[in-house]
Amino acid sequence: MAEQQKFVPFVSSETNMAEFTIRALIIGLILAVILGAANAYLGLKAGMTIAATYPAAVIGMAIIKLFKGSVLEENFARTVGSIGESIAAGAIFTIPAFFIAGIWNPFFSPGNYMISAAIMFAGGVLGIMFVALLRRVMVEDVELPFPESVAAAEIHKAGQRGGTGSKFLFGAMGVGALIQALGQFKLFATSADKLISLTKGSILFRSPDVSPAYMGVGYIIGPRLAALNFSGGVLAWGLLAPIIAYFKFGDTPINGMDMSATIVQVWKDYVRPIAIGGMLVGAAYTLWRMRKSLATGIARSISDAKKAALGESTEIRTEKDIPFKWIMIGIFLVGIATFFIYNYFAHDIAAALVATIVMIIAGFFFAAVSGYLVGIIGSSNNPVSGLTLSTLVVAALLMVALGMKGIDGVAAVLGVAAVVCVAAAVAGEMLQDLKAGHILGGTPWKMQVGDILGILISASVMFIPLFILHEGNIKAGGTGFGGEQLPAPQASLMAILSKGIVEGKMEWILILVGMLMGVGFIMMNVKSPMLVSVGMYLPLGTTFAIFVGGLIKGVVDIINEKKQFNDAQKTRVENTGILLAAGLIAGEALIGLLFAAFAFWEIPIFSFFKEPSFWISLIVFAFIAWYLIRIPVKHAGKPDEPAAPHISM
Repeated sequence: MAEQQKFVPFVSSETNMAEFTIRALIIGLILAVILGAANAYLGLKAGMTIAATYPAAVIGMAIIKLFKGSVLEENFARTVGSIGESIAAGAIFTIPAFFIAGIWNPFFSPGNYMISAAIMFAGGVLGIMFVALLRRVMVEDVELPFPESVAAAEIHKAGQRGGTGSKFLFGAMGVGALIQALGQFKLFATSADKLISLTKGSILFRSPDVSPAYMGVGYIIGPRLAALNFSGGVLAWGLLAPIIAYFKFGDTPINGMDMSATIVQVWKDYVRPIAIGGMLVGAAYTLWRMRKSLATGIARSISDAKKAALGESTEIRTEKDIPFKWIMIGIFLVGIATFFIYNYFAHDIAAALVATIVMIIAGFFFAAVSGYLVGIIGSSNNPVSGLTLSTLVVAALLMVALGMKGIDGVAAVLGVAAVVCVAAAVAGEMLQDLKAGHILGGTPWKMQVGDILGILISASVMFIPLFILHEGNIKAGGTGFGGEQLPAPQASLMAILSKGIVEGKMEWILILVGMLMGVGFIMMNVKSPMLVSVGMYLPLGTTFAIFVGGLIKGVVDIINEKKQFNDAQKTRVENTGILLAAGLIAGEALIGLLFAAFAFWEIPIFSFFKEPSFWISLIVFAFIAWYLIRIPVKHAGKPDEPAAPHISM
């Protein structure tokens, strides 16, 4: 307790400094939309998102410095800017499930847009309100290190001494955008296939996709996790798909298809359900491994809520949250709104009421648990999809117990899961930002109100990039969400599981085989069965490109050792590399959305070649590898320079 009383923020509570300004709000809202859209693109294609805190901090600092703004404005802009990523994570894990489950077909209608926006806004506001209840006791808890919050705060402090790293981020965005555009203009082939037919049976080999974003993801997660992810692709495309095709079809392809298309169809119809079984076990295993933290988090959430309810009002600027009365009103209004949403889905008042109660209880617990886990391991490792899956199973079993069947029951289950998913994702991100604000001297209620505005804008527009990507993919010859180009693995899992439980329509044998496979992974001490299973679910070109990115990071690590860099130099290399990787992801994602819009409106685009060569693609791979190795190593700095704050995603 004595240590908590001695804490002094970077900007003292008595200091009157610009914070919640129009320019900081506008910058934050623009970043929320851009980073949210970029994460939606990445999540639908690769099943992963990246933390937006650091890009938002770096970009916000760079822009606000141009206007000679304050460090609290930078903190405020980062807080608002990073919340779009949480909305995107909640949206891509659940909203496409409505299409995949056959509830929203076609995906777009004015009603679907309104419901989608209402779900995201309700979940986001609920997450903010729950965190406002728990903020004081959690951010002041010395047992919660909040590693990513501390790093974000240190970046702002370092920015006050000059240098933001924004040139690396913006430069890489340009490189990622240029490569994506040249690929769309068919200067080079974005992938290549090769069917190897033996005496009997065939194997379909695929190259890594030429994607700066996938390679950036691999660079960020590192060689070990990238290899785990790719091992799933090797199992799917090197073992299961060819062997199932061999026994089921022999050398005779499916009618109307060649052998390559037959193997792809086998992967879709048989291997993917097996991968979903593996994901189920992977999610359960992740929660099991965190059982002590989860149990502590739940116990803490109850204890903290009691303390928060007894909290006395304060006049200290850095301790002021949204007033308790308004928090309760906010939760009540969100409860009413979600009741009408669920009644719209279920057409059953009793089921809607039960779903609302489940959503409020699960939302509170998982928001608190999410915040606790962020305090321990950071938002980048927060198992939001696993928490959502638990809610989905509980809601589905309750719907079955209430006699709900068919598409109405499935829609109600997905509605509960969607709100809880967004609430948990937003709660984790909000608490991480509040801790950074606590260190810097930000005003909690201003950050909370700023995030509500960020949620309002993000929820209003997030459906648009989803719709453009989905429709653009269909008009380009794909099948939209759940297809090869937009696999949306988490949403597919939610859709199949809810349909399987509520409607009893599931290829249970394939799911069971996948679950047993997941158990086998655990017995073999595989670090992340979930990551391997996701690798099986994704196209081979995606996991292969992520693996290449991981290999590049491995080369950087080897060079660090050969050059005998000290810890400070390694940290600078790491930070520069992560900013470059994040920039490549953002650049490709934003240009990818632009070309998806061209496809959506059927705008013809210029092509260099009708059949582009993959040889030029190899040059592109070599350039990206050089870029991600040369630039970070070159900026390692001198051994005696002070250590930089460590960035991790």
